[in-house]
Amino acid sequence: MALVCALTNEVPETPVVSPHSGAVFEKRVIEKYLLENGCDPISGKELKAEDLIELKTPALVKPKPPSATSIPATLKTMQDEWDALMIHSFTQRQQLQTTRQELSHALYQHDAACRVIARLNKEVAAAREALATLKPQAGVMNAPTAIPQPALASEAGGAAAHPMEQAGMNAEVIQKLQDKATVLTQERKKRGRTVPEDLVSPDQVKSFLTVASHPGLHSASVPGILALDINSADHSKILTGGNDKNATVFNKDTEQVVAILKGHTKKITKVIYHPNEDTVITGSPDMNIRIWHVPTSQTQLLLRCHDGPVTGLSLHPTGDYLLSTSSDKHWAFSDIRTGRLLTKVIDTAEVGLTTAQFHPDGLIFGTGTVDSQVKIWDLKEQSNVANFPGHTGPISAISFSENGYYLATAADDACVKLWDLRKLKNFKTIQLDDGYEVKDLCFDQSGTYLAIAGTDVRVYLCKQWQDLKIFNDHTALATGVRFGKHAQYLASTSMDRTLKLYAIE
Repeated sequence: MALVCALTNEVPETPVVSPHSGAVFEKRVIEKYLLENGCDPISGKELKAEDLIELKTPALVKPKPPSATSIPATLKTMQDEWDALMIHSFTQRQQLQTTRQELSHALYQHDAACRVIARLNKEVAAAREALATLKPQAGVMNAPTAIPQPALASEAGGAAAHPMEQAGMNAEVIQKLQDKATVLTQERKKRGRTVPEDLVSPDQVKSFLTVASHPGLHSASVPGILALDINSADHSKILTGGNDKNATVFNKDTEQVVAILKGHTKKITKVIYHPNEDTVITGSPDMNIRIWHVPTSQTQLLLRCHDGPVTGLSLHPTGDYLLSTSSDKHWAFSDIRTGRLLTKVIDTAEVGLTTAQFHPDGLIFGTGTVDSQVKIWDLKEQSNVANFPGHTGPISAISFSENGYYLATAADDACVKLWDLRKLKNFKTIQLDDGYEVKDLCFDQSGTYLAIAGTDVRVYLCKQWQDLKIFNDHTALATGVRFGKHAQYLASTSMDRTLKLYAIE
């Protein structure tokens, strides 16, 4: 039942009740009446506006006026409402379009800002790299003008894209190997009787400190030095191979880069500095072996002996022949003077090879395999003459001692095994910490010390096999280690792209 105002006799929009008479009034009407009279219009008793009680009722729906009850009036009302709806819709579309334009502009500004930031970051990285390499590059800037370069032997012969044909091990080559081995054996026996006077003592090795750290030899954008060697004739020259596909020749005394060797299409994992010439040899997963002329920084020979990544390199003591291994399950023996492949032999178990090194006499050599085997080969007979099982995981490094009797090997099993080549057995295992990775092994020229590079860099005293020194200053995995002349200094490289030198301060 609808409420009716006692004064106007109409349905009130805001109904209130008088507490004296109980009558219902329109609020605005009764307030005006009370302002003039001050009493309840029904009972006549004194009444104030604050005494009125407001009723809570549903919103009032006013009935249509009589004029809207006809069909033309109804049509006009509907038309007015439609027009109002269309005007509102148009306004909404305008607002939506404006919002879209503002959003598009904001996104464009954000994208432009991101591009500018990326470009600035790239410029900053390039500037830092240039700054880091500025000092070493001074040596390259002063390098003499390159002389005309001889043609690449393999490319000239049309073998750059295909493995070379085998020339064979003739009697002349075998005789040359035998003669060199005889001389080396005699020299080693003479050296074995005495210790070099200039050899650093074990106590001095214990006092080694980091005397230099060079981070600018390779690109900072592709960090990591993967291989290391030292010129045995000039121990101031150090050769490194990097993740940036370049090899670098560095003079530690002048602290200048002598040459940057560019040509490989993939990272350089193996490097050799020729002991008698200003020549270096590099191997890479791009399946190529390059022989470089350091003064001109140019490739002299390009050897393509394998169908897979090159995993091991070792120079024969004659300085004329190169041993290489690959994941293609073969080892190859090449003449670096002519670029000829003399022989190529598949592993007896037909598994991928991981590393290689010549024995100091040059008539036998060792290879590591992916199935944990260390194999000894007779070069003249091209046959596998001994196997050293015992490791677990692919062989990561092998190294022959200059005494001719010891062989050190490492794999992915956190230990280094020492083998006696006379008895063909393992006589010592250096157990390292769990999870320790060994990436490189190296005896010094006298056979007195053994260095290990991996999770850290360590030096052991041979025969007693006690650790003399541990270096932990690399911030990433150490990948290479080599002794300087008479072990007067130790060089190491790492995935943190630094070359570190250790010596007595």
